[in-house]
Amino acid sequence: MRARAVTAAVVLAALFALALDQPAFAQGGAPRLPSAKQNRAGAPTEKTAPAAPVGPAPDLAYGAFQRGYFLTAFSFATDRVTKDADPKAMTLLGALYADGLGVPQDDRRAAEWYGLAAARGDSNAMFALAMFALNGRAGPRDREASTRWLAAAAKLGHPLAAYDLALLYIEGQMFAQDFSRAAELLRIAAQGGSADAQYALGTFYKAGRGVPQDATQAAQWWAKAALADNTDAQVEYAIALYNGNGVARDEAAATALFRKAAMRGSAIAQDRLARILASGRGAPRDLAEATKWHLISRAAGETDLELDDVINKLDPQTRAAGEKAAKPWLDAIEAARKAQAAAAQQAQGPQATPAKR
Repeated sequence: MRARAVTAAVVLAALFALALDQPAFAQGGAPRLPSAKQNRAGAPTEKTAPAAPVGPAPDLAYGAFQRGYFLTAFSFATDRVTKDADPKAMTLLGALYADGLGVPQDDRRAAEWYGLAAARGDSNAMFALAMFALNGRAGPRDREASTRWLAAAAKLGHPLAAYDLALLYIEGQMFAQDFSRAAELLRIAAQGGSADAQYALGTFYKAGRGVPQDATQAAQWWAKAALADNTDAQVEYAIALYNGNGVARDEAAATALFRKAAMRGSAIAQDRLARILASGRGAPRDLAEATKWHLISRAAGETDLELDDVINKLDPQTRAAGEKAAKPWLDAIEAARKAQAAAAQQAQGPQATPAKR
């Protein structure tokens, strides 16, 4: 399982979406970020604070943050801290200092605000401190401290913290490897809306790792993650649908999911789609389109000797049509490989030039 790199945008989304009892990711999409009206320094662009609508009192500080009025958010949050010692407002102040939004960027002050909020039981602040310790912000890198903060946040049901902690139990370095504990944490994160955790929990049920083997449970969790646009889950759920494993068989629905994942670059989905188009099971038979997806998946590293044999026996016109349709994808794959190789070479630094004799 791949470890997930947590970006600043993801941290901010997690910090504040939970504060409003909203999912950090709407159907697995991008986190809600400030609008284009960002005011990272200087006077706010608006002249008055947002009007409070009729009904429950809104979170004015977070609302201003969402709109990109960071100085206004800072003012509202400071007022709430002064009057009520509100931990969520402390967390917001920490985030503003962490990214320099409306105030000078200051990791030390951010960590202080996060620490005050964490001491008052705010799981979002705990998660932020875990990321600070992991990345060496406001102090040296400290993986043990990061793990402690993750555990504290996960205990309070923080989805991202639970998922990251599960990865550590799977990895087996900070803790003894424990798939049962990892599965418990993945369940917390999955129930909290993490599509990555939903996909991972599905794979645990598929293999019987840390939980009893259960194809139905696997399919159910993959279905949730697939709806959240997790590409790996779309592939696994499509396979389950196509074979009727743990879910009612539906070749047409499986084909639609394979196509969606194929368009996102999944070599496995591209290969499965090529097979469907070559056989006509799940979609009308289309050998030119099958050729296209087979060539693309093969260029991405997927091997399928049976499809190789099918493509090699096609008439020249059909094969040429497939090759033409695949060419933009193949060019993009080649360009990406060259760019990756150039970046790797640049990261290694200049090579020593051999002395001339």
